[in-house]
Order: sequence, then C-alpha cells, then structure tokens
Amino acid sequence: SFANPQLEELLSRDSECRIAEPISSRPNISISPKAPANPPAPSPARNRTCYVEGYCDSSMDDSEYVFSALQSCNDGGHVVFREGINYTIGTALDLTFLNHIDIEVQSQIQFTNDTDYWQANSFRFVFQNVTSFFKLGGNDVNIYGGGLVDGNGQVWYDLCAKDIYILRPVLFGLDGLHNSTIILFFIANSTGVVIDNIDIAGKSTSENDAKNTDVGYLPKFWDCHAKFTCYKWRWYIQDPASLSGHSLTVFRADCVSFKPNSTDIIVQHMYCVGSHGMSVGSLGQYKGAFDIVEDIYVFNVSMYNASNAARIKVWPNVASVKSGDLQGGGGDGRVRKITFDTMIMGEVDCAIQVNQCYGNQKNLTLCLEFQSPLTIKDIVFKNFQGTTSKKYQPEIAAVACSSEAACANISATSINVKSPNGTKDAYCLNVNETALDLGFGGP
Repeated sequence: SFANPQLEELLSRDSECRIAEPISSRPNISISPKAPANPPAPSPARNRTCYVEGYCDSSMDDSEYVFSALQSCNDGGHVVFREGINYTIGTALDLTFLNHIDIEVQSQIQFTNDTDYWQANSFRFVFQNVTSFFKLGGNDVNIYGGGLVDGNGQVWYDLCAKDIYILRPVLFGLDGLHNSTIILFFIANSTGVVIDNIDIAGKSTSENDAKNTDVGYLPKFWDCHAKFTCYKWRWYIQDPASLSGHSLTVFRADCVSFKPNSTDIIVQHMYCVGSHGMSVGSLGQYKGAFDIVEDIYVFNVSMYNASNAARIKVWPNVASVKSGDLQGGGGDGRVRKITFDTMIMGEVDCAIQVNQCYGNQKNLTLCLEFQSPLTIKDIVFKNFQGTTSKKYQPEIAAVACSSEAACANISATSINVKSPNGTKDAYCLNVNETALDLGFGGP
C-alpha cells in the first residue's frame, strides 16, 4: 500500500483540473446472438462514489491517488477517473483485492516511459515471459467509460528493435478475476468476465514495427480498434455495434489468441485488419506441460490484410526455434470442439491453417520424425467467404498434421474463398480430405 502523510491535504486541494464530472450509468451489455449457457448475474447498485485525484503534472506519479480511491470505494463503491485530468502511472499496481466495485474511466491514463523500472517491477506471468503494468483481480468488477489508456508503446517498440529479449508489459493483467466486466488484458485464472466495447491503438510512428501487439491473450493491435466481451461460459468477446465505422487493426500479432488452458469461450462480431488472425495457440511449446484448448466458438469475424483468418498452431515434439525470442516444442495436450463460423476476408494469405510444425515449418522431415503428441479433434470451419492474397495461390488453406492419429474429425464446409486466380486449393497432410470443402494438394 501507499503511505503518504500529505495525502489528505493533496486530496482536499482545489485545482482547475479537479472538476467533478457527472458519473455514467453502468453499460447494459447484451451478449448475442451466441450466448453463454450461464450468463453472469447483474451487479448490484453501488452505494458511494470516489473521484480519483491527480497531480495534473505528467512528471508526477498519480499511482497513490489511484490506489487510495480503489481502496476507499472497494466493497460496493464507484471509482471515477475524471474527465479533464490526465493521470500518470509510474508504479506497478497490484489490484487483485477488488470486490464489488465499478471503475469508470472518463479521462486519459498513461504509463511512464521508464523502461528500466517497468522491466524490473512489472508483474510476471510464467507463460511466454508475459509481464504487465497492472494486475487486476477480485470479484464483481466493472470497468467502463470513454477514456484512454496509453501504454507509451513507442518507447517499447524502439527498445525492442535494439534488444528483442526485453520484457515488454501488456497494459493490464487480469489474474483471478471473476464475474466482471473489464478492459485490456492478459487473462489468467479468471472466469465469468465480460470484455466489451474497447478501442485499442498501437501504431508505431518510427521505422520500428509495433511487434506482438496482440489484442488478447486468452486464458491471453500496428493500429487497432476493437470491442469485446469475455465470459464462462467462461470468456465472451464481442462487438455488439454495427461494424460500419469501426476498424480493428492488428499488425504482426494475433487478433485473438487462445492460449493454453482456454476453455468455454465465445468470440463474435470482430473486425481485424493486418493481423495474424484468430489463433488457437501456439500450443505444446513447453516440454512437460499439458495444454488444453476446447469449447471455443468464433462467430461473425471480418479479417483483412492478414496472414491468416483462422488457424491452429502447435509446436512439434522437438526443440524448435521460431525466432530468437520464440522457441519451444515437446509439449502435450489437446485441442477439441473448436468452431470458426462465418468469417469474411480479403487479402488474407491463408484462410484456414492447421499446423503441427509451428516453429519448424522449414524442416518437415524433422517435424514428421518427432510427431507432436497433442491431439486436434472436432474442429469446424464453416461459412467462409472472400479472397486470399496471391502469396500461396493456388492454395487458400493448409491443414497439416504430424500424424494421422493426431487429427480427427476436422471439417470445412461452405468455404467460398478463392485466390486471385480463382482457385481454392489446399495443402493437406495426414488429414481426412473428404470432410474438407477444398481442392487438395500435398507433399
């Protein structure tokens, strides 16, 4: 906690930047048309309001004000980041104590550009060296409002160009969060969470790419805008509004990534430009780990200028190197009951990809020799339409399993996607081709 003997004086100080704004009503989110089996119960009314004060000085750390307001209004209150105040956060905040609280962001919250501090003090998750500025957890937490959260991404993009091994934090880590409505996220150990109506921007203004700007790591955009809802049914992600006028842009990263131990998730109504697509995985990265991804439904997603539309990526059963900072292989697990339904695409390199040689694609012999023990079963791709880029034409899809035993019951129906020359061929390996509404090729 923060101990500051001057806090009471600071909180009572009047200033032009401390003008109380009217609070908003909590949004009423409709989860449709694909709804969870057990939707979250509505939160009770809140009984008090705490306005977050600030120094109104970007060189000063407002973390103490944030922490104080959240403590004061925890267990039944409503915290407001007020319009007209730009808040600066320079301290890693562990907010896993939250309970029955609404947090309304009307303003801008910016994290400092002190990369040395954040690398040393941000919260670490075991998975893929993920770190986070914030760690949010608790029960019945609603975060909403029309404000902006700025992770100061440019300094990280430029630093990563010099050293790919730096630990770059995600904006928020959700750890042990239940029955809540929330924003921006790495998600772990959480259930009953709704994530809805978010705009995300992560564009690089220098020659250095905005690398790995994934929208969501589930159990985990260059320029991104999105709206979401996550739930248990465990997680639920959606954009309930009309897609007209909105663009969700994700470059060099997955639009949504279902990481190990992601289950019971619905994703619907998303528009992604420039991403790696809707991805299951990567899985099987860690030797000795058993990864599970199952009961996932992806519905009504538009994907443009992307490397993939829908994909499943699994590491082989041998140490492999995808890049200097991405290595793995040798893990076990299962992927089961995954549905990609209604996807519209344009200039996507690969409409459908199932790959059990992730990180080792250039050495198929080695991949087939060290077959992944991770199984992929009951996978549905249906109602796809649009065009691919010319990168892989005449092929529009690739379904490659390391062995016939590894994959079962993979189907593709109503696939109305063509390459620029009008073909819809697919590369297939160790898979039942009769269940795929595609042309076929192979090794």
